[in-house]
This record gives sequence, structure tokens and C-alpha cells, in this order.
Amino acid sequence: MGDTGRLEPGAGAGVSAGGPGPVRRRRRRWVRFGAFGVAGVVIAAAGAGWAVYAKLSGNITPDEAAAAELARYEKERPTSLVKDARNILLIGSDSREGDDNARYGRDSGTERSDTTILLHLSAGRDSATAVSLPRDLMVNLPGCRRPDGSRSAPRFTMFNQAFQVGGSACTIRTVEKLTDIRVDNHVVVDFHGFKKMVDAVDGVEVCLREPIDDRAAKLRLPAGRVTLDGEQALGYVRARKTLGDGSDTERMERQQRFLGALVNKVRSNDVLLNPVKLYPVLDAATSSLTTDPDLASLRGLYELVRGLRDIPMERVQFLTVPRESYAYDTNRDQLVEPEAERLFERLRTDRPVVVAGKASRGSAPPRPTDSHDGSYGDSHPGPFTKPAVTVSPPPTFRGNTAAEDTCE
Repeated sequence: MGDTGRLEPGAGAGVSAGGPGPVRRRRRRWVRFGAFGVAGVVIAAAGAGWAVYAKLSGNITPDEAAAAELARYEKERPTSLVKDARNILLIGSDSREGDDNARYGRDSGTERSDTTILLHLSAGRDSATAVSLPRDLMVNLPGCRRPDGSRSAPRFTMFNQAFQVGGSACTIRTVEKLTDIRVDNHVVVDFHGFKKMVDAVDGVEVCLREPIDDRAAKLRLPAGRVTLDGEQALGYVRARKTLGDGSDTERMERQQRFLGALVNKVRSNDVLLNPVKLYPVLDAATSSLTTDPDLASLRGLYELVRGLRDIPMERVQFLTVPRESYAYDTNRDQLVEPEAERLFERLRTDRPVVVAGKASRGSAPPRPTDSHDGSYGDSHPGPFTKPAVTVSPPPTFRGNTAAEDTCE
């Protein structure tokens, strides 16, 4: 039969220009090139993502000095009583360092805590309670390490002296001795960082019952609903002499109402779900921050806040520690007892804290809980009637929630 035209297996494969071999090879090349292209896009995107991550993380300054100082006194610090509950100390610094902060006064070379808030996050992340500590509160300061390395002697003085003497570590130790609450993390922010945060969310709306004309704060605003930019917001939360009764207590309440409005704005969908708006917020939130090393990264901050997204606004609460004028100086404050200790005890043990407006202050009186077991509606006690049980409700403290509208 001779040549039948049969090809031996594998012999001459692809000899014909019209055969399937070159087509398959071209397909494989395109698949490889396509895969490389997709990989390149993914790598480029990942690189961009990493660059953003690195930039935002790099904005945060880790407070290594405070960590070392706190480790030195670890044995005397309180222990955490409830697993997963966290207490974060938020410190607003009045530092005038830097060109942008110099306009707020002369730089004396020291800085004090202009605002200090102890933020308690419940273990189940179903509530957040922010407690303002007056800067003029008279407290016992421990001996602290000064910036020059020397150590101060313990003293009885105003609370904001702790930050001036020994920075965040001294402030934390003072708060822990005052409250017996373990401070798990801390955040320090200055004027510039605060303004950037407000501007990044396109301003925060507040309600003013009266017009404001405060030359010292460089603030002139009409009554009613007003959206404050960063500069105006800073003046609003810092002004004291010309607003209200001029007391630090009213100033702290104003700060609390503003923070509630800021929380509402940040949690609104047009910020959190819009990458174009979210990045400036993250950039502003991380810049000008000094935190403990555990929080000094985006991952650390994410771990902190990821469980807070579902907290109802009415469970985000703000209050001032129960205080009154100091017995020996009306320009200073002292704690009101036993109300203050009652508050600290509830935070230590992660028990509910209830806040109400100005009409309620201190502890609410106990209310009876009626028991009718065995009485069958008889107004006279029967032989099986249990005595009425008096139950003390959670104490109520003066404050507000992020859900409140101050214009209503």
C-alpha cells in the first residue's frame, strides 16, 4: 500500500501552516501575557494600597517614652477586671509648637492637657461612655519623669499639671490613681489635628441658642444651626469666658455636644462609604496623633474601632465626672462623693451608665418594685404575700448622647 499519509504520533506536528498547533501556542502566549497583565494590575493596586497604608500609619507617632515609663510602674497600676472592655484616655494638648498652633498664644515651652476624656468601651461593644475630667480638678499627682529626665516630687495640684510635668505617662498614672481604672490605650491630639479632622468631614453642624461674638476665640457666629469649619470648631470648643456662664463645666458640656455631632457626621454614609471622602478623614484622623505603640498603626486603630460601627447613637454617651467647687478655692474643682466613686466603680466593672440632661444630676433615688405574689389582688397582705422589694436602679449622671439634637 506504500505511504498511507498517516503521521506517526508526534511526528511533524504543526508542519502545516493551517494546522491547530500554532493556534494553541498563540492562545497559550495570550493567556500567559493576560495573566501577567492581571498580575501587574493587582501588584500595582496592592502597591498603591500599601503606599496609602504606609502613609497613614506613618502619620501616627508612637509614644515609646510613655510606654517605658508606664512599664516602670506596672506593679502599682490597676488591673483590668473585665475581659475585652477597654479604656482609652483621649488628651487634647494645648501645645503652641509649630507655625499653625502659634496663633493660639505664646509658646512657653511647656504644654498642658486642654481637654482630657476617659473613653470606656463595653466588652460587648454595645456602648461607649466618654467621661470628661476637668482640667482644674484638684488631684494627687505622683512623682513623674520630666522631659529633661529628672523626677518631680508627688504633689496635690490641678489635674492639667500632670501633662505639663510628665506628659501622657504622668497623666495616665494620675487618672489611674484617681479612678482605680486601668488605662489600656491613650491618644494625644493637638490643635492642628483637631482642625484637620473637622475640615476633612466638610464641617460639623451644631445648634447655637444664642449668637457668639468671642474676640479671644476669634469666633463670630449667628444663632441657630451652623456648620463649623476646623478653625471655628476649635474656637467653639475652647471658648470659655464669653460663652454661657463662663465655667469650665459648661465648656466641657459644649465639647461633649460637639463630639456627639462629629461622631454622627463621621458615621454618616456619605463619609464612610465614599473613598474620596474617607481618605482625607483617615489622613486627618491619623496626622498629629501620638498614641501608645499598640495603636500607632492603621491596624491598631482598626482593631479598636471595628466593633464600634454597630453601637446605637443613643448608647454613645458623654458626661462630666461629678464635680463641685473646691472647698478652698472656688476657681478649682473637687470630686463629688460618693457619686464620683459610683461612676468609677461602674466603669471598672463594665456595668451600665445612664446619662440624662441638666434636670438629673448625681444619683437617682431608689424606686420600689411592687411584688404581688400570693396576694391575688388583695390590698391586704395575705399569708403568702412577699414583701415589696426595693431595687436601686443604675445611677443617673448628668450628660448627653450622640443621638440628641440640641436644637430640639
